[in-house]
Amino acid sequence: MTVGNVKSIVIKILKWLGIGIASILFLMFIIPILFPGTISQQVKIFANKHLAGELDYKKTHLTFFSHFPSLTVSVDDFILKGSKPFEQDTLLAAKEVAVGINLKNLIFDRDVKIDEIYVNDATANVFVNSKGEANYNVYVSKPSDKPKDTTEAGASVKLDLIKLKNWNIKYNDHAANVLVNAKGLNYTGKGGLSEDIFDLETDLDIDKIDFALNRIWYAQQKTLHADLITRINTNALTFVLRKNELRINELPLKFTGFLSILRDGYNININAASEKTTIRDMISVLPPQYLDWAKDTKIEGNSDLFFSLKGRFSEPKKLKPDLKASLKVNNGFVSNSNAPVPMNNLNMDLNVDLPSLDTEKLLLDLRTLSFDLGKNNSFRAVVKTQGLNEMKVNANVKGAVDLATLDAALGLKDIEIKGLMNTDIQSNGIFSLDKKLFPITKGYFNLKNGWLKTKYYPNPIQNINILANIHNTDGTFKSLGVKLDPFKFDFEGNPVFVTADLQDFEDLLYKVRAKGVLNVGRIYKVFKKEGLDISGLIMADLSLNGRQSYATSGQYSKLDNRGNLILKNIKATTEYLPKSFYIKEGNFEFENEKMWFRKFYGNYGKSDYSLNGYLLNTINYFIERKGTLHGRFHLKSNYILVDEFMALKEGDNKDKSLAVTYAKEEHPKSSGVVIVPTNLDVSLEANAKKVEFKGLGLNNLAGLASVTKGEVYLKNTTFDIIGSRMEIDARYQNESPITANYDVALKVDNFDVQRAYNEIDMVREMATAAKNVKGIVSLDYKLKGDFDSNMKPIYPSLEGGGNVNLRDVEVKNLKMLSTIGDNIGANAFNNPDMKGVNIESHIKNNLIHVEPFTFKVSILRPTISGTTSFNGLLDFRVRVGLPPGGWIGFPIVVTGTHEKPKIKIFSKTGQGIVEALYNTKSNKVIREEKRAEKKSRVQQRKEKRAQEKKAENAEKQIDKDLKKK
Repeated sequence: MTVGNVKSIVIKILKWLGIGIASILFLMFIIPILFPGTISQQVKIFANKHLAGELDYKKTHLTFFSHFPSLTVSVDDFILKGSKPFEQDTLLAAKEVAVGINLKNLIFDRDVKIDEIYVNDATANVFVNSKGEANYNVYVSKPSDKPKDTTEAGASVKLDLIKLKNWNIKYNDHAANVLVNAKGLNYTGKGGLSEDIFDLETDLDIDKIDFALNRIWYAQQKTLHADLITRINTNALTFVLRKNELRINELPLKFTGFLSILRDGYNININAASEKTTIRDMISVLPPQYLDWAKDTKIEGNSDLFFSLKGRFSEPKKLKPDLKASLKVNNGFVSNSNAPVPMNNLNMDLNVDLPSLDTEKLLLDLRTLSFDLGKNNSFRAVVKTQGLNEMKVNANVKGAVDLATLDAALGLKDIEIKGLMNTDIQSNGIFSLDKKLFPITKGYFNLKNGWLKTKYYPNPIQNINILANIHNTDGTFKSLGVKLDPFKFDFEGNPVFVTADLQDFEDLLYKVRAKGVLNVGRIYKVFKKEGLDISGLIMADLSLNGRQSYATSGQYSKLDNRGNLILKNIKATTEYLPKSFYIKEGNFEFENEKMWFRKFYGNYGKSDYSLNGYLLNTINYFIERKGTLHGRFHLKSNYILVDEFMALKEGDNKDKSLAVTYAKEEHPKSSGVVIVPTNLDVSLEANAKKVEFKGLGLNNLAGLASVTKGEVYLKNTTFDIIGSRMEIDARYQNESPITANYDVALKVDNFDVQRAYNEIDMVREMATAAKNVKGIVSLDYKLKGDFDSNMKPIYPSLEGGGNVNLRDVEVKNLKMLSTIGDNIGANAFNNPDMKGVNIESHIKNNLIHVEPFTFKVSILRPTISGTTSFNGLLDFRVRVGLPPGGWIGFPIVVTGTHEKPKIKIFSKTGQGIVEALYNTKSNKVIREEKRAEKKSRVQQRKEKRAQEKKAENAEKQIDKDLKKK
């Protein structure tokens, strides 16, 4: 072949190659133009058909170039809302969501077959509330028992690839108390993802992952890499781990087992192990603050980790899996370059067994923990416990350690410690507070010349000396003795010392002496605890001597408790309140059984308070496991804002209870209710110049209040409201951070109806007719009901009754009366004479039952009775009495609504109202009231009597509840 022929062939090849490339490029540009309507329409049909959550995005585009060589439909700024009841919350937000289209099906069949999914720069918030309701149930699958419709238009999914890039995922499960936060997640999943059974190949990297269980962080800011092969059975929703290799920081883990998703939970059998690794690899999973220390420290030795989780989890059936774990460390060696001697022979063998994740069955078996720090400097511990409230204990702890040598060997950076620590404790038996059992024990702990300094504060706590002895000879509380003599230290030039001799814990015999000045603000700076902010001074000079039973049996003369405790500028929090209490000054004096509040001034947010009085038996309160504080006080305040005590309000308190934290996350727009402590039995003589609640001002409040077992009672309490003096007796109790119940009996004379209507929300909502009433009214009423998550009354929960006296009123243009007047030709109904009229009514299930009352309209004497609802439905009977004296009259029935009343003259047959149904346990309205089907007069009278009887019984029950205290 000549050179010319070769040249010609090469030119032809290049020509056709160029034509081919140009054709491919042309098709890559033209196909998105030819098929955009088909693809966009069918993808939208698919989304609407298969997604229960609301879907939104800004724009769509079709291209080959985003994820070459796949033809992809992409949407920008993608947002998917959650499933019920989380329709308003975002489940997934992503910068780009793209699906790969099968080109063959698109060109030849004009079908959109999705086989790839790409999601970039996404944030996912997966949430399960405390009831077990999840926000991720957004995919609606087709019923499996129906035959497949091959003619149906729309997209189909047959996935072979899922690729997620740069995800941030938060998984918050309140039912299981689990929190996972993953940042910088990149995931590639390959396999026949649309098959019933397929193998999923997974490549996963996470830059930072946090994991917490029951608010305890087990991993923070860890990197994670996973190389997994998982067999997935979509029919049974089962995941079988075939090849599963993880690496958390430097620690390798291998998993085997399976996970099956069930209707009410899951079934799991997972085993994880990290065998024959090094101690340094194990340390890499410690919290981040310890990792810098590990870099500069020589660490040698081997470790093994094993973990298993096996069993069913079902919240409805109260089933939980079994957890087992073990950690072994052998021949450990730890040394810092500046250490005079290293830590040698570090050995640990720890086993954990938690059946059904039940802490009452928790088994901790520390078979050994030991290390040496040179000659005569070693530590040994063997501890085994089983149970929690009733715990079997077998422990042997012995060691003599120079803390300065330990500090140097470990090379601790943030803390310096010194002193000679010596301990020898042996304990064997059962510990139970309920049964008053304590293991047979003999031992001591001794620290001499201790010294502690952290990087957070320049000056140390020094001259720390502790000598504590403990003994128990027969395994009961009676033979238990603890002696602390002494415990003392110096801080900022102020010495503090405490001595204590405690014997016979069945009836504690105590002798305690404490004296010193402590700057708690500076102590806080030494330890720098996150979320804790304390300032102020504590000055103590106390001597406490006595026996527990002397106070409980009234033998106060045998007590010798005396001394003073002074607090200044102390900040304190409680887990149930959103803000901190500030104690400006608290001067406490101990006098035998009483702890006197001689001077006590403080504030909570905008509220201020001062207390004078005493607490009884405070020592017994701190001794008893479930003790209650008893006391009597006089409280004075210039201003109290009730709103800022509501549990879910914003505040500076970061240490809230789990119940409050979860309630806030599940009801972010709610204020919650006020939570009342259950360990108080305190009476208060209260005087407050102004109390404000949800915009309603109560002035010059005075009365008796008591707090008992989580309930607040008000007795003979009076205050000024809307220009009148009101008297109330009341009871309040919270049921959770978002629900509460109450009873109230109130009396108010001569208040202005229009002012009440304009200033009090409850009046406008309960008595809509007051809009047309002007003048002076008196009220004597009893009610009980529930508050919702914003501490507003739930009207269908209201029960009770009472009287309203129209002393001097003017009623004009009330639609019901005006309509009656129009129908009978009596214009005087537009302005009736209701002075001195007394109206009795009862409330139950959102209905108000009005007893007969009579008033004047010119020469007529109307009598009204019947039922109305808070939503405005009417079912009234009106008898219009004719002169002379109204002995003769004719009947009228009023139905319809307050705004559109319907009148039937010479009729006694109305149309009843079916009462609302309210569930007091869930605080939910099951059914709203509605117009009843037409029934006979006999049936209507029977139902009315039954409803009124319920309301009267509720009113009697309120009296009983209020008479408890």
